[in-house]
Amino acid sequence: MAKNDLFQNYQVAPELWDEMRLQEGTVRQHYEMVVQELSQLPPEALHRKEELAKQLFMNQGITFTVYFENEGIERIFPFDIIPRIIVQSEWLHIEQGIKQRLRALNMFLKDIYNEQQIVKEGIVPASLIVTCPHFTREVFGIPVVHDIYVHIAGIDLIRDADGTYYVLEDNLRTPSGVSYMLENREITKRIFPQLLADNSVKKISDYPLLLGKVLRSLAPRPIGQPVVVLLTPGIFNSAYYEHTFLARYMGIELVEGRDLVVDDHKVYMKTTRGRRQVDVIYRRVDDEFLDPLVFRPDSALGVPGLMSAYRRGTVAIVNAVGNGVADDKAIYVYVPDMIRYYLGEEPILKNVPTYRMENVDEREHVFANMETMVVKRTNESGGYGMVMGNKATEAELAGAKEAIIADPRSFIAQPIIRLSTVPCLIDGKLQPRHVDLRPYALYGPQGIEIVPGGLTRVALREGSLVVNSSQGGGSKDTWVVE
Repeated sequence: MAKNDLFQNYQVAPELWDEMRLQEGTVRQHYEMVVQELSQLPPEALHRKEELAKQLFMNQGITFTVYFENEGIERIFPFDIIPRIIVQSEWLHIEQGIKQRLRALNMFLKDIYNEQQIVKEGIVPASLIVTCPHFTREVFGIPVVHDIYVHIAGIDLIRDADGTYYVLEDNLRTPSGVSYMLENREITKRIFPQLLADNSVKKISDYPLLLGKVLRSLAPRPIGQPVVVLLTPGIFNSAYYEHTFLARYMGIELVEGRDLVVDDHKVYMKTTRGRRQVDVIYRRVDDEFLDPLVFRPDSALGVPGLMSAYRRGTVAIVNAVGNGVADDKAIYVYVPDMIRYYLGEEPILKNVPTYRMENVDEREHVFANMETMVVKRTNESGGYGMVMGNKATEAELAGAKEAIIADPRSFIAQPIIRLSTVPCLIDGKLQPRHVDLRPYALYGPQGIEIVPGGLTRVALREGSLVVNSSQGGGSKDTWVVE
């Protein structure tokens, strides 16, 4: 006999794809065991588990920083205890699609910083490349270890109302959030240990081990124990918790720019025992702050002379400098063409239909249908610079049109996709909320590895489609099951 009626009372919108429940109300097969076991718990037991999860997040300092009105506000990362479950067959499709996409994007980066064949053959417009703020001329022609530019990628996926997965965007610079994926699983182990075991959930705990292996494999020197460091902007960065987490789990030094020095085109770490040459830098500092001698002269976050060492090949930088050109939202439009051009294959995962505002016909179509569009800046992240046509005021829509006309290169538009929903425990009730999924891929000399799952981000505000933590989003543990 069920001890609570949470799942019986769970109502889903008929026009949406719900990850747990079919339209006729039956539970999807891969959710059945979870629903059965959680239904046996009294409401107060579920509430205690929810409170325990919050306490564990608080005690472990699992935080992120929201920048609001020039102030950094540190917050506990919201976590919903009901897992998001993906069946193995779907996961294999996702995995194959991400690997294909990553191979093509990596070949694109190598191409545009060397021969630029894709531009010469008219597949990608030259104007898009040269006007991208993240196209870094300073690294043109620099050889990259093993020809791998994207060592760590976070590919954002969404699921439409018909159940189709789409790639929403590619994060190829310094993708964040993996620590939350790992911590979510650890919290779940504490609150639902038997549930994890009963469902034979695929493990993700190997991620730091795999990342450490990839980083060490990139060392330019042929030595047994390469020196790998994680370069952080410091304690005031929004992802500083993640920087400390990853450095600790990989057993590498967490450093700031002031801890490193370049001498004779080699990078050294200052230690109490003198200098140690650094082989690999996993940087969580943006390109423009890496080296004040080459990029922003006012940067106190980087290392003077770092680019000279990078050019000489004495140090590997992960991810490669200049990757931002490949996750520009205007370049995103051309990724299916890249897959066809470089790999001779059809894309496994679809792009969201995307309108480039430099194209007059596409712009006019968007302007005529603004209420059904989301307008995005091509080089913003975190949900900033976005206008949701169905939620915007007339003044906001007019302002978006003016901004687009003034600088069309800086905008794209996409039809608003009704993201799939998952059950979330909110105010003691199960309520549907929209989600996306960010799997993390690691690309090393031995190929691409993806731990089964990823970070499920949840739009916790009712009706919201914006899942970013900076915009009030939270997360869930993501299970891949047979």
